Amino acid sequence: MAEIPAPPETWADLPFFTTHWPALRTRLATAPAWQPADPFRALRLTSRAATRVVILGQDPYPTPGRATGLAFSFPRDARPRHSLKNILTELAADIGQTKADGDLTPWADQGVLLLNTALTVPLDQANGHKGWGWEPLITQILTALAADGSKAFLLWGAPAQALCVRLPRDGHLFLHSPHPSPLSAHRGFFGSRPFSTTNRWLIAQGQPPIDWAA
Repeated sequence: MAEIPAPPETWADLPFFTTHWPALRTRLATAPAWQPADPFRALRLTSRAATRVVILGQDPYPTPGRATGLAFSFPRDARPRHSLKNILTELAADIGQTKADGDLTPWADQGVLLLNTALTVPLDQANGHKGWGWEPLITQILTALAADGSKAFLLWGAPAQALCVRLPRDGHLFLHSPHPSPLSAHRGFFGSRPFSTTNRWLIAQGQPPIDWAA
């Protein structure tokens, strides 16, 4: 396995990087093949100060070459499938615009933190690194962001909602819906209009809206 990139400076003061990361880094260095190559890409693209919206995924895609380090995002040259296909279907229905591809990097560049609850996954083994030690980092990130000021939290599915149950509600936007996976999207994700709702809230906060079609 190639050398694991260091965590980005804007997040490196979280206690996780002193208390948990050294042991997890050692474990990853000797583990069978996993992805993405940069587990911290979401944090690298969206600094703590720049984060305005949080979208929580689960673990990265286990299909070789598909995980990008951003929750739900596909490589630009890959046709969107599964949860991402449903997300883009709801996007078009919600705002009347179509995103040209499944690369969500432009969202990250606008302050949308696309955070998975585990930042690595073994190839072809979904949830294979669940319980390895990423959980304290995700909890610390969410707690820090909630303390920093008003944020929009888009929580799709019970696991994402459970992670945020202890966060303060005052001043924040919390949007709960079923997960966009093919198994659950029809139970209330479709029609939930998260993108237009988030933009209306951002505008009310005096912030520019997200260009979700970018």
